[in-house]
Amino acid sequence: MSSTPVIDVERLNLTYGDFHAVKDLSFQVERGELYALLGTNGAGKTSTLEIIEGHRAATSGTVRVFGKSPRDRGAVRPRMGIMLQESGFSPDLTVRESVRLIGSLTRRTDTVERVLDVVDLTRKAGTKVSQLSGGEKRRLDFATAVYGTPELIFLDEPTTGLDIQSRDDLWDVVDKLREDGSTVVLTTHYLEEAQQRADRIGLMHRGAFHREGTVSELTRMLPAAIRFSLAEPVPALPLQATRGADGKFLIETFDLQKDLSTLLRWAQDHTVELRDLQAGPTRLDDVFRALGSD
Repeated sequence: MSSTPVIDVERLNLTYGDFHAVKDLSFQVERGELYALLGTNGAGKTSTLEIIEGHRAATSGTVRVFGKSPRDRGAVRPRMGIMLQESGFSPDLTVRESVRLIGSLTRRTDTVERVLDVVDLTRKAGTKVSQLSGGEKRRLDFATAVYGTPELIFLDEPTTGLDIQSRDDLWDVVDKLREDGSTVVLTTHYLEEAQQRADRIGLMHRGAFHREGTVSELTRMLPAAIRFSLAEPVPALPLQATRGADGKFLIETFDLQKDLSTLLRWAQDHTVELRDLQAGPTRLDDVFRALGSD
């Protein structure tokens, strides 16, 4: 198996007049990874993906996909599946016709029947796109990305508009694709999806990488939290805590196990009930919110 990164971005820049949309961005996506590219609104992630997908030319820098320029459409595009936020199918085409059209454009080998089964649209095969629900249109968008089991798949907000069961079904398909060797690049506003599924995450802010790493690496940059409330006055707490407007106490710590043990031992020694006790590491959404404060 090749050790060449599937995606290799080096000092990428994109400007629109005086506006610097992407600034000296460098990162790699390895074969078989699920890499989540996240960012605040206007962070530059859409522009970055458009360059990687071959839809837009960079102002400067180098981008390689499978070791080639993404502008080399003939070499790169057949190996790449893209699920856009909205694919814009003709409303007068049926689902079957839409998938067949996508298949002919991708130049990948597959059958319409298999793809419709994968995205759970077999019973809608003869239905016009204009008559599909929002969730069904989203599954049709997904079909454009998975036709022919491409080596590299871009999923742009893939679960927007899907109910819980449809989301689970979509991720089951993604898991199977990864088992078969596909590499996945994800953008999503559902941060819990990135936290649960991404091997690595790149957090963009104002055109540049703010942080990059595994979920564990990113969340360790901020303290873990212990939250609880007290029913009555008690002896002095054993750890520094702040009290919120709701009356609940918050202890922030970079040594969660040690400090939680200290708090529980203190509560037992003083017969204190720690009501609504919650303790856990920082979540990805906390790291995301911290972007705006830097």
